[in-house]
Amino acid sequence: MSNSAKILETLEGLGLSETESQVYFSMLSLGPATILSISRASEVKRTTIYNILENLNKKGLTRIELKGFKKLYVAEHPKKLESILNERKNDLQNLFPELEALYNLRGGEAFIKYYEGSESIKNAYWDLLDSLQHNDEFLIIGDPGNWEDVNKSFAKEFIMRRNKHTLKIRMILTDSDLSREYKKFERNFKEEIRLLPPESKIDTNFVITPQKIFIQQMFSPVLVITIENKSIIHMHREFFNVMWNTLN
Repeated sequence: MSNSAKILETLEGLGLSETESQVYFSMLSLGPATILSISRASEVKRTTIYNILENLNKKGLTRIELKGFKKLYVAEHPKKLESILNERKNDLQNLFPELEALYNLRGGEAFIKYYEGSESIKNAYWDLLDSLQHNDEFLIIGDPGNWEDVNKSFAKEFIMRRNKHTLKIRMILTDSDLSREYKKFERNFKEEIRLLPPESKIDTNFVITPQKIFIQQMFSPVLVITIENKSIIHMHREFFNVMWNTLN
């Protein structure tokens, strides 16, 4: 890319249109000039130059000089471009609260994702593992019996893959023989497990990570819903901690 092309691209990046950039760039080297001279130098049609100069004047980039009875047009010093840049910065800063609200709402991706069908659900679990980072929290509320009933072999495969990650795993499980078996070996898998009161029943497998909330419905139709939203994840993590601290 030539130097001239880079300058024109930068001017457009500051908010000037393509023709405004061409006209202003040409005027910088022309000095005081007539409409005809500017049109020839910029290769912009003379019939459109008037509107372009008016727009540049409103942006503080050109001025008019009178020489006798002749009206000449002059480009202002390039430092005037700083005022345009500062104005755009101010506009961006004013937009930050709204942009951040949108970012927190959407997390940069889909807010809610829905999975149904055995293969789709398996892929959702693998995506969950792929999103994890070293030492992430992995918080679970569920009934391991229900989970194994849905697909016992897959449940074991998932746990084996999950244990290859270095995670801070805490589980709140329904009180059952299987849950107590899990708890017996929690140290082997670097997990912490607490049991709900015996009368508690849970029909979903609920997982909270820093990246998403993962909910699997265990009764028919079996499906998975994921939520990717910082504030909602934070709220559910706080709920989990409240439950955790009330259990022995």
